[in-house]
Amino acid sequence: MSSSFILLCLIFSISLSITTGEVQTQAQSGKARRSFRARALVLPITKDPSTNQYITTIFQRTPLKPIRLTLDVGGKALWVACDRAEYNSSTYRPALCNSPQCKLAKSKSCGDCWDGPRPGCNNNTCSNVVYNTVDRSGQIGDLGTDVVALQSTDGSNPGPIVRVPNLLFSCGSLFLGENLANGVKGIAGFGRTETSLPSLLSPALGIDKKFAICLSSSKGVAFLGDAPYTLLPNVIISSRLVYTPLLINPVSTVHPIIKEFPDKSWPSMEYFIGVKSVKVNGQIVPLSPNLLKIGPKGNGGTKISTTSPYKVLQTSIYNAITKAFTKAISKVPRVGPVASFGTCYKASSLGSTRLGPAVPSIELVLGNNVTWTIFGANSMVAVNNSEVLCLGFVDGGKKPRTSIVIGGHQIEDNLLEFDVGKSRVGFSSTLLGRQTTCANFNFTSRA
Repeated sequence: MSSSFILLCLIFSISLSITTGEVQTQAQSGKARRSFRARALVLPITKDPSTNQYITTIFQRTPLKPIRLTLDVGGKALWVACDRAEYNSSTYRPALCNSPQCKLAKSKSCGDCWDGPRPGCNNNTCSNVVYNTVDRSGQIGDLGTDVVALQSTDGSNPGPIVRVPNLLFSCGSLFLGENLANGVKGIAGFGRTETSLPSLLSPALGIDKKFAICLSSSKGVAFLGDAPYTLLPNVIISSRLVYTPLLINPVSTVHPIIKEFPDKSWPSMEYFIGVKSVKVNGQIVPLSPNLLKIGPKGNGGTKISTTSPYKVLQTSIYNAITKAFTKAISKVPRVGPVASFGTCYKASSLGSTRLGPAVPSIELVLGNNVTWTIFGANSMVAVNNSEVLCLGFVDGGKKPRTSIVIGGHQIEDNLLEFDVGKSRVGFSSTLLGRQTTCANFNFTSRA
């Protein structure tokens, strides 16, 4: 169990209250010790090695209970399993039909439940589709509200716990989450919807409508709100970000699990960016411009995903990039494909650098004429007990919904800021050259 998780559990014995965005910590005697204005919230993230899912923990319910969730940067909302033996809380409230919560969630369904009343099963309650975006499954689930508690931060250190009453979420089930990592009870959706976790917390706490994620192969961090994003040893990442516009895909990209959902007139909840061209070892790779654009039916384009472990490319893009990559290191002998990876080498035949294996860099040329450079640590994947290194790109087929999916491995040890209010994404490129990593947020001392 990580030290940051243990710390979070210990400090929940402190009583907290919130007034107009100011958090007041109180000793158990009830006397205020100090006040702290929350600029942002901070969440610990760990990577589950068996599933490659990125896991975070929130505290929910009364009494508060730690809930492990899979992070989906493009996910619709927060959902947790509400099975009878799983969910107990004195502050749970169902979202009643025609309530503001139902309208916010764009609920199309309202009805009764014969097996209640209990969390996830109540009469006169609205519902919607609950998505497991990891295995592309879903089910109808009730909407409800409950207490959520998260840790605040000044961007450098953890601060007091912030308690948010009546936070909207969807009820799923343990069955829906059976392919999530061990111990995970739902998904924390950070997508472009009014019901995503960042969207709900922004007005509730008066923090900016933005968030940042910094993933790694072990542990990382997510910030919700405005913060300087400081990592040990006192490296301020926010001052080094470059920005490119976020694009809106006008058509939902969620797999239509249930025929009536999602409404295809809704725009995609995922985060798209505009890739203008791709370079390998400084040379432009010939690609179809139509594949790089988002088409009128929502096909094509480039999105960022934390539920796809690796970069997934449309077949012609995959072939062109791997051809350019192998040509650039043609003197290095290849070995056979491993699993989904078709371009592999003996690890001993490749040198190493501070930025990972010594392989050709891959550059994504984006809008605003900025470049996101992918070095060896993010392009290569160690397999077969690290004896083989493979290019971590996967052939997604000739007609995928999205032409380029930038997966979790490609964004590890890169800080990404999703500034929804300004419709832009900022990225640091690899932090390995800046003598820090995404595992270096200081969770052990408090502001």
